Amino acid sequence: MMKIKYILPIGLLALSAACATQHHSKNQNKNEWINLFNGRNLDNWIVKIHHHDVDVNFANTFRVKDGVIQVNYDGYGDFNEQYGHLYYKTPYSDYHVKLEYRFYGDLQKGAPYYTLRNSGLMFHSQDPRTMPKEQDWPISVEMQFLGGLSDGNPRPTGNMCSPGTDIVYKGKKLESHCLESTSKTYDGDQWVKAELIVHGDSLITHIINGDTVLQYSQPTIGGGVANRYDPRIKIDGKKLKQGFIALQSEGQPVEFKNIYLKDLSKK
Repeated sequence: MMKIKYILPIGLLALSAACATQHHSKNQNKNEWINLFNGRNLDNWIVKIHHHDVDVNFANTFRVKDGVIQVNYDGYGDFNEQYGHLYYKTPYSDYHVKLEYRFYGDLQKGAPYYTLRNSGLMFHSQDPRTMPKEQDWPISVEMQFLGGLSDGNPRPTGNMCSPGTDIVYKGKKLESHCLESTSKTYDGDQWVKAELIVHGDSLITHIINGDTVLQYSQPTIGGGVANRYDPRIKIDGKKLKQGFIALQSEGQPVEFKNIYLKDLSKK
């Protein structure tokens, strides 16, 4: 009887400790996600738009409305190649970022047709404060977002484009500027969930609505497309191990919400 009397409290204590540990672990995992957008304003974000100096949010292109980041051109005339990007203030190396986006409205007058229902998430980007006023695209890698055109033709999203960079796909350096994913086509103005997992200069994974749609590796500075950059920044062949993330504006109205990041470098 004495054995039973002492074993029960010890067993209960162990069970209680296990439950407490599990609860702490769940809370800790939940708290690992950093909310990059507060839903109220663009605090902690940096604007850079082609033809304008850094921090000039021309015509209020990037704004907050109803708890989302909205890209809008109602203050524009002709688009005039005013490609823009909204950068989070902190550069990262190894991380998992997730967000939701949706297209709406019409393509801005003067924007090239290829930008129709086209936006993206730039990553491993150069610091926007190193971009001259007339640099059009940041040296970066892009997780490209495309919307379907409701014409019955496939138009995958979660693709890869490489302004001023190179990547390796299936063991070979990719010669083209963009690479299609295996995603479904998403027509209309529906919200789409996108996730990007980046491991420094090694593996990069694109996820759309829970499905892995593209993987590649070894991003480096190189290639074309980015123009009028500072040559001291574009060091071809240099490994891209970290950089800034940015939301894109290139002529199509788009909205972003629920932007979270988990820093994997601390694991």
